[in-house]
Parts: sequence; structure tokens; C-alpha cells
Amino acid sequence: MTSPSAIKWSAQQLQLLDQRILPARIEYLSYSEPFAVAEAIRNMVVRGAPAIGITAAYGMVLAAQQLTSTPASVAAWCQALSAARSALANSRPTAVNLFWALERCDRVIEEQGNGGNVLGALTALAENIHAEDIKLNQRIGDFGASLIPANSVVYTHCNAGALATGGYGTALGVIRSAYRDGNIRGVIAGETRPWLQGARLTSWELIQDGIPVTLAIEGAAAHLMREQKPSWIIVGADRVAANGDAANKIGTYNLAIIAKYHGVKVMVAAPTSTFDANIDGEKIPIEQRPGEEISHSFGQRIAPENINIANPAFDVTPAALIDAIVTEHGIIHAPNRDKVLAHLRAAADS
Repeated sequence: MTSPSAIKWSAQQLQLLDQRILPARIEYLSYSEPFAVAEAIRNMVVRGAPAIGITAAYGMVLAAQQLTSTPASVAAWCQALSAARSALANSRPTAVNLFWALERCDRVIEEQGNGGNVLGALTALAENIHAEDIKLNQRIGDFGASLIPANSVVYTHCNAGALATGGYGTALGVIRSAYRDGNIRGVIAGETRPWLQGARLTSWELIQDGIPVTLAIEGAAAHLMREQKPSWIIVGADRVAANGDAANKIGTYNLAIIAKYHGVKVMVAAPTSTFDANIDGEKIPIEQRPGEEISHSFGQRIAPENINIANPAFDVTPAALIDAIVTEHGIIHAPNRDKVLAHLRAAADS
């Protein structure tokens, strides 16, 4: 199956597939400095928690490349890279992979900053995070696929595919693996307002792979669950809390409530790097996007002037509405705090 590459690294330069203009055009933008990378994350040139983490790691490499002299100590390295790190950290608040990647960069600086090869080590780390993510997604896909019964229709929301990760995808990784196994006969993709990631990105990815997909408006979810009887709702996550609550694209919580009524199971597919063992779901920060994203369409105003706008980018689905969380280390059935923390401990020991 063909998985598009959202992120490319070559010749000390970062290239990002501009996801704002897909599927009309396939265009890569080149970046050589970290502040532009932070803006690319903020403006959704690249999006999806794993992809944001990978991009941030490469952003730190670009920051180190820009230095005209080599800092002589860990403290000097931290000072020299602090502005770039802050810009990257502030680009989007909900995706925990962003901070996970930056903290891994911090550890490299601590290990190499006193006379070591910081630039080389940061480059190796970013490349490793990128390659590692693809392998993890394939494992997530295979674990999740084991839950999909034969002849299934499944429902997905937003885009948790190759475009949102290093490649292959989390939720779409499960769908890819289950389709490979012959157990999926169709996918329903919700359009995902206001950025239409389901319409523009998920539908495009599945079509590239020859996987049958039906695009649906947000308001049709309950009707389609009753009529089509999907076996699973399969989504990704931007942060999974210690108590098993999961933050994902706005509208996921709605789907989980509707699914409970119709007897449809809910699966969250995410690597353990997306887990935050220090927070419960109610404390996850929810990014508020600009009001113009819903007051305007293609640059034209479609809402009244001076209207109050609520545009949260994410919502949090309570663990009680989630049947399974799938990671690269296996499946957490009926997640709760004890099960999530035990899974993370086992993952750390493996």
C-alpha cells in the first residue's frame, strides 16, 4: 500500500507536504530555520500529534545548524537554542508528542553539550524518531486489526493516517492492516469541520490505497451508525491521559456518545509517546483556533459580523466511552487509570 510522506529530510533541510492544499495539489515546502517550522506547525502545514513531534525534532536540528559558533557547555547550548525551543513548544498546546520530542532533544543536549557532537546527535535523534514512528504505527495497525471482525464497515474521524504521522498511520494504520487481512469492506470518513481533514486527507489517503471509502457529513453520524452498523469507530489521539480519557479532533466525543447508543465500539489508536501519565482528561489543554476558520470559507465571510465564535480544535472523550486503546505494545481493553499506568510501566520495561 502507498503511504504519502508528510515529512522529508535531506541535505540538512526539512520538507513538509502542505496539507492545507491537499488533495488539489501535492506541494512540499522547504524549511531551513526553526521559527518557520514553528509557524508551519501552528498554521497546519503539518498536523497530527506524531507528525508534529517529528517535525519539532527536525526544527531543533535546524536551530543547531544555524549557530555560527559551537557552544562550550550544556548551559550555553540551552541558552543558544532556547528561543527556537520556545517557539516550537508554543506552536500547538494539545499534542503531547510535541513536548515529548522536545524533551528527548533536551536529553541529547545534556548528554552531548560538554564538548560532544550535539548537532550530529540531534540529527540522529530526529531521524530515529521519524523511522521509529513508522515501525510503531505498523505494530499499532496489526494489534488493532486483530479486533476487527470479518466483513466490517468502520467509521473514522479527522485524519490519523500517514499524513498525521511518520507514515502508515495510527487509526488508518489499523484500517490499512485490517483491509490487508480482508476484514474491512468499507470505511466511513466524517468530513471533520472546519479544516475538513476527513474530506481532504483521509478520503485521499484511502483512495490512494484502493480502500473503499464513503465521505459523510458530520450530522449524518447517528443515521449512518443505525443504517450501516459499523463494527468500530477508529480514531487517533493527540493526548491520552493517565485515567484513559483521550483528546482528539473536535467531534470525537460526539461520535463516542452516539456509538454507545448504537452499540458500536470505540477504538483509540495511539503510540505510547501520546500518553501523558501526569494529567487526567479534564486537565488536558484544549487549543482554541481562530474564529475566521468557521466564520469564513475560502476567504469569504459566511457568518454575521461580530458574531461570538467557539472554535475548540479538540475535545476529550471519557475513558468510559472507549472500548479499547491500542498502542505499539498491545491493547488496553476498557481503559482506566490502573490499566493505563500498568501498560505504560510494561512498555517502559520492554
